[in-house]
Amino acid sequence: MKDPYKTLNVSKTATADEIKSAYRKLAKKLHPDLNPGNEAIEQQFKEVSQAYGILGDAEKRKKFDAGQIDSSGQDTGWQGGFYRQRAGDSQKYSRYDFGEDVGVGDIFSDLFGGGRSQRRTHSVRRKGADVSYAVDVDFMEAAAGATKRIRLGEGKTLDIRIPPGTEDGQSLRLKGQGMAGVGGAPSGDALIEVTVRGHPHFSRDGMNITLDLPVSLPEAVLGAAITVPTMAGKVSMKIPPGSNSGTTLRLKGKGIPGRGDKAAGDQLVKLRVVLPEAPNDEFKNFIETWSENNKYNPRAKTDLS
Repeated sequence: MKDPYKTLNVSKTATADEIKSAYRKLAKKLHPDLNPGNEAIEQQFKEVSQAYGILGDAEKRKKFDAGQIDSSGQDTGWQGGFYRQRAGDSQKYSRYDFGEDVGVGDIFSDLFGGGRSQRRTHSVRRKGADVSYAVDVDFMEAAAGATKRIRLGEGKTLDIRIPPGTEDGQSLRLKGQGMAGVGGAPSGDALIEVTVRGHPHFSRDGMNITLDLPVSLPEAVLGAAITVPTMAGKVSMKIPPGSNSGTTLRLKGKGIPGRGDKAAGDQLVKLRVVLPEAPNDEFKNFIETWSENNKYNPRAKTDLS
């Protein structure tokens, strides 16, 4: 497999955020669902996922840079300046069993023919490497929960559950869906990084959902009962008389669904007063007459006046 730095097109001094950004960009471009039947692209996607599995994990990246694991996450046998040996078809290693009183001179004596060491060999048993993938979900799917089908690097498809309240950039772990283990050890895991697409009206603030809602001047001044969209459908909401732009109303329990001991969030509706697009003469005359007898400066309590 290629050098993971070259696969992700990042330098060896790249930060964790730079590596993550490079991976997400390539994963979106090369995802098998967007390139059905293209085996070359599928292979590239697999290589990119494996590269991120190394560089996206601080400990594995450290081991790779030190030469202790290779680009597929497998142990190279290089530890502390010594190589483990391979014997036959099964992976084995030899190491020197030094007593606590052995000095540096004794070590080199053993390496070059001294008789103080004892060799021991045993089979390697090693868990498979983790593999990383990416999945895009809609805002509503992430908020309410959904089931998504993804295609793993080897072409296998898998249905995964997106839990309610999943956030952008959150990773889901699928046990045993990574690289195969060695010597009977368990397989690694698949780490699914979730990208949440934006919504045209809703945004998220923790467990709460926020909505900027345009209202008319009469609705704001006189008050009104209006219909408001929520994640669970439309509901009726009362606007108090004398409301202004920036007034925020709360719809209890209409935010992110609760899980376990965590209560459901609320929906916060921020009002935005909107004037008519083309005020007629009647409206203009009313405002002129009203303003002559009701002078006020909306900037008086700010440093903008």
